[in-house]
Order: sequence, then structure tokens, then C-alpha cells
Amino acid sequence: MAILAKTPPMGWNSWNTFGNNINEELVKSIADAFIQRGLKDAGYEYIVIDDCWSEKKRDNNGRLVPDKNKFPNGIKALTDYIHSKGLKFGIYSCVGTHTCAGFPGSFEHEFVDAVTFAEWGVDYLKYDYCYKPRNVAGEDLYKRMALALRNCGRNIILSACNWGNDGVQKWIRESGCHLYRSTGDISDNWKSIEGIMLSQLNNACFSGIDCWNDMDMLVVGMSGTGENEHVLSTGCNESEYKTHFSVWAMMNSPLMIGCDIRNMSEQTAAILTNKDIIALNQDIEGRAPYCIRQWNNLDNVFSLIKPLSGDASTTGCDYAVAMVNISDVKAEMSLQFFDIGLPYSSGLGLEFYDCWKHEVIGFFTERASIDIEPHECRVFRCKVKKV
Repeated sequence: MAILAKTPPMGWNSWNTFGNNINEELVKSIADAFIQRGLKDAGYEYIVIDDCWSEKKRDNNGRLVPDKNKFPNGIKALTDYIHSKGLKFGIYSCVGTHTCAGFPGSFEHEFVDAVTFAEWGVDYLKYDYCYKPRNVAGEDLYKRMALALRNCGRNIILSACNWGNDGVQKWIRESGCHLYRSTGDISDNWKSIEGIMLSQLNNACFSGIDCWNDMDMLVVGMSGTGENEHVLSTGCNESEYKTHFSVWAMMNSPLMIGCDIRNMSEQTAAILTNKDIIALNQDIEGRAPYCIRQWNNLDNVFSLIKPLSGDASTTGCDYAVAMVNISDVKAEMSLQFFDIGLPYSSGLGLEFYDCWKHEVIGFFTERASIDIEPHECRVFRCKVKKV
């Protein structure tokens, strides 16, 4: 079986902005915008429709039926259109009898649904956790769908979405899923982003090649707009959205855009297509970051340190360093290089390249002390060099 998720998947999902208001023309226009706004060139490839795409009942053969009003030409015609753009298509179902919005789920229909998705040309399945019968383990249901997909005749990524329940990180890799939600649903505000970020700092090790820790879809660029009341909120400022994107990238979370990319601002486009940040997320080794706290401000300021791929016999291996200030006031992050395995006695230091300013800011030995604005994240790609 091929490795389908060598790096965290990148794409767009309909839920955050549109909720149940999805249709064929919307999804086609999103595919067009992928090309026009440079998202495909930046590495995004999956267009995923979430809940509410099907009729309320299966057909006489027990198969799922696309909503005739929303998708009059069916799903296969839509996937063909998306594939013609060089992109991939994702769809949604649920381990339970019904989806979260009350549409047919895949419980005891896993194998017929997997074949149906394969016939439609689906590349990605988001698999939710609502209306699961009480007396069956969710672990078994994810294994069942993973097995069904592996025998459907098509390579389809399986994205488990059980919101971090049931100790999912302890068993999800063995299930055959390619990514898994580790958190509750995100909202378009700073407190939601901060809460998710902090909840996952100790779980970074439960993520790696072909089974990634999904911290939920991005709200970058939503700015308090959208049709989904479950996600709609106050919005964030540009700095907070940069922090959101930076930390998700550093934590190896899939980067699934949730805003309406057809009318996103230039500032939003610049965040979502920042190739220096995306490169950290898509590093081929998929190393998890580790966290170092600011010694005199433990609750508010920390650094994430991530080893990156490279050849020590030629260019050497870079490190990604993200310095985060979650407090409401300006603060210092002093990173002691001894704490990342680089003692002063080694005769080595670090050259800091700023991934948001796209410039080298200096060469440091023993430590680097950076001032960080409230809710800001400074991200650096660091090269090990001789003093």
C-alpha cells in the first residue's frame, strides 16, 4: 500500500464558512480560485465538501445519493472538474448511523460507501463521530472504514474526526487512518485558537508520516464572516492569524483552509501562501517540535523547536524556531541554545532567518533574545554555523 500522506495534507474545506450551504457551482468556483489565487502553486491540493451534501435517504440499493438540488450533475462530474484542474476531491461521512447534521452515516455501510466513493473518484474522506451506537468502540469503526477504503480499488486518504476523544492518539496510527482530529471544533476567535494550541503542546509526539495530528481547520481570513454559526465569531487581527498559521504549520497539523478563498484579502493570501512557513509544515522528515518555556514567564511565552531534514555531509540540517507570546502584553523570549543541544563550547551558533520578513536578522551564539508583541509568533529557520 502506498504512503498517501507523506506530509500533512493541504487544502480547503467547506464547513467553516459555508456550513450546509454548499452546492456544485460553489465548489467549482473554489477550484477555479485555487488556481487564480496561487493556492495550487503554494502546495494546496484537496477541495473537501463537508456535511449536508447528500439526500436524507439512501437509494434502493443502499447507496448514498447526492442532493439533487445542490449537485444536479452528481459527484462524479464534480470530481472530474476538480481533477481537470490538477486538484483532488474530498467528501464527508460519519462513523454513526447519521452525520452530525442528520444525513445518512456510514455505520454498517462502510464497504458499499467506500466503493461508491471510489467510483465517484474521491481522493479524501473526512470521517466524523456523531450518532455512534453506544455499544461499539469508535476505534473499531475507524478500523472498519480504513479496511473498506484499502479494498475499494482507489487510494483514498482517511481523515478521522473524533475530536480527541477515547484516547485517540494511542490507537489511531494502527487503525490505518492518515490523520486524526485531536481537538474540539475551532471558532473564529483568538481564545479558541489559543486553547487548541495549548492543548496540543504535549501531544506533538503523536504525529508523523502517514498519521498526522489534525488541530482542526484554519480560520485564517474569516474575519468574523461566514454562514456557519458554529464557527462564526469575532474574528482575529492579522498578527493572530499569522500565529494561528505558524503554530499549525510547526505542529505538523494539516493545513485545511476554511475561509472563502474567492474573495480573500491580499493579507490573507500572503499568510496562506507563505512558502517559508509552508516548507516547515511540509518538511519530508515530519519531525515533531518540542516546547521550551521562557524561564521567567512560563505561562505566557514559549518556543517550539523543530529539527528539519538535510544532509549533514553537505549543507547541514536546519532547525525551525517559533517563539510565541500568548499574553496581552509585549514579552521577551530568551532561547538558551544549550537547551536545544547546542552548547557554547561547540564553537557553533545559529543564523536566524525570519520566515515572515523573509530576511536574515542575525547570527547568535549561546542564546537569542527576541521581543514578541501580544499574540504574536516569530518564526525562524536557523542554520548551524561556526562562530
